[in-house]
Amino acid sequence: MGSEYEREEEASETASGPSSSSEKRSERAAILAAAEKRRRLAGRIGAAASVILVLVAAFVLSRTLANLDMAELRAAFAATSANQIALGLFFTACSFLMLTGYDAIALRQLKLRVPYRTTALASFTSYAVSFMLGFPIFTGGTVRYWIYSRAGVRPGKIASLTVVAGVTFWLGMAVVIALGLLVMAGPISEIDRLAVNLNRLIGFGMLAAVGCYLYWVSARPRRARWQGLSLELPGLGLSLGQIALGVMDLCSAAAVLYVLLPSHDGLDFFTFAAIYVFACLLGIVSHAPGGIGVFEATMLKVVPSPSQEALLASLLMFRILYYVIPFVLALALLGANEGGRRWDALRDAMNRAQSDGENGA
Repeated sequence: MGSEYEREEEASETASGPSSSSEKRSERAAILAAAEKRRRLAGRIGAAASVILVLVAAFVLSRTLANLDMAELRAAFAATSANQIALGLFFTACSFLMLTGYDAIALRQLKLRVPYRTTALASFTSYAVSFMLGFPIFTGGTVRYWIYSRAGVRPGKIASLTVVAGVTFWLGMAVVIALGLLVMAGPISEIDRLAVNLNRLIGFGMLAAVGCYLYWVSARPRRARWQGLSLELPGLGLSLGQIALGVMDLCSAAAVLYVLLPSHDGLDFFTFAAIYVFACLLGIVSHAPGGIGVFEATMLKVVPSPSQEALLASLLMFRILYYVIPFVLALALLGANEGGRRWDALRDAMNRAQSDGENGA
């Protein structure tokens, strides 16, 4: 199946003479070859950056773990209070509730009617699985397809939904980092070792980029192409909703770890949220499942704490509350959903067999 652009090219080639058609085909082949070369180069650069990040993270973690007192780590882990765990679970629930809004906005943009119960199940399970296992296009995408396809959503629409939900995440991430750099430029400069004004300049640039995007999508309907898909981007109203959801989701996720920290001395929540989102960004770039290793190394390097053991205990508890528990719950929900579906199919088959038997009698 060719794209609209390709169909227009073919029509123009038909209208032109054979030589003109051959020249256009050669020119298009050259353009495609150049684009493919650029994609390969970008892929190699990205892979190299990922490897470097993982190696740096491994180095930081190895140095930290080499000097770790395991008895103190166990004591710090056991010192986590029930109140901290309860608050962590509450903010985990808030974050995943916001994530269901990602899919809800995407479905609205695609003009699809899907019951919220189905939307919530698809969103929660896909994110919980992809957060734990990594490779969200394959893991989360498979779960989304499995659930939404049963609701009558076509594969192309499911792929478009995933793209729109991804835009929501990145908009929220950009706004959180930008506001953190603008409002908390001083405290963050003590962590990233950049000048205060440079932090503010970076934050302003990111906020300006988001503002330009909002103006761009509000001027008239805009379409974007991704992996062969062509979809209309949300307008101003839905884009503002995307930003609000993204910010609330990321702040809720950051709050999970913040309430688990052994001490908040010298670290307010807004500064911490910006650090958390930046650490998440590095974890995403590394392509490690859940950013594991890279995320922890970043936090251990920049977050002030009474001891490395206490901070590592908080990070381990965060992994349990935000990754492991939702993952186990997602597997249970998927199993229950599949079991219920098979039971309904079996019951319908038994009812039909009984009805056929009575009619035959």
